[in-house]
Amino acid sequence: MEIPRYPVSRPLDLEDKPLLDRIFREMQPRISEFTFANLYLFRTVHAYKITALGDAIVILGRGYDGTEYFLPPLGTVEDALDRLLSEGMTLYGAGDPFVERFLQGKDVVIAEDRDSFDYLHLREELATLPGQRYHKKKNRVNYFAARNRYTTEIYEPRHRDLCLELLEEWLRVRTELSDSMIGEAEGTAEALKMSEELGLSGIVVLVEGRVKGFALGEALNAETAVCHFEKGDVFMEGVYQLVNREFARLLFTGMRYVNREQDLGQESLRSAKLSYHPYELVKKYRVTKKG
Repeated sequence: MEIPRYPVSRPLDLEDKPLLDRIFREMQPRISEFTFANLYLFRTVHAYKITALGDAIVILGRGYDGTEYFLPPLGTVEDALDRLLSEGMTLYGAGDPFVERFLQGKDVVIAEDRDSFDYLHLREELATLPGQRYHKKKNRVNYFAARNRYTTEIYEPRHRDLCLELLEEWLRVRTELSDSMIGEAEGTAEALKMSEELGLSGIVVLVEGRVKGFALGEALNAETAVCHFEKGDVFMEGVYQLVNREFARLLFTGMRYVNREQDLGQESLRSAKLSYHPYELVKKYRVTKKG
């Protein structure tokens, strides 16, 4: 499908996957937004559109607060970057390497976006929960295992309907639903239905034939997997800790890291993510033209 020239754009389409997959393979990104599956599954909630500007491909988007932005241009960066910033647009998702290479010395305001920092973990630590600092996590896994006869399986299409049932229950018991939660639930449902087309891998935890937890992710770069979605039965203590462990233990075993994405500024989510002792917080920045 043809990509229109800026300022014309169009919504992301599944036909864009081969092109963006190739670009991301060459790019080896560190930020979690830069996989085709992530962009595609959040194309509605973030109004993602694609356009061509000069020799670059640009993804245009919109935040949960309605702020419009563009992601770091893909390809020949400089001309597209300068054009969009000069038009007053906000660049979102610039990492340290991008800032150092393309933004030093420019007349711009560069602001850390802490709510969007990605949590990067050592995969082996998540898989084994070693030492005293993971003692509480291991205890919760053991608590779940002692009270439930469970099995862990690699996600397949035959698990889809049971996972969708769990997702519906996860939504039903929420006393308050933010736009981000609704958007994530919609993306999760589509990911379950399109896992094969999008190249996603996952695990499911079953108890008495019912799915009580699942996680889906993919390769982000040659040494990092990214976990996009993780859901569990909120009434079963220890299931989230087990799902987290099993994802790292059974999938992407040749990789060193797992990127567990951002906390969106939600204090409970931030506390939960920090409790897993991230190896690194992958910084992201918002950039605007001065004045």
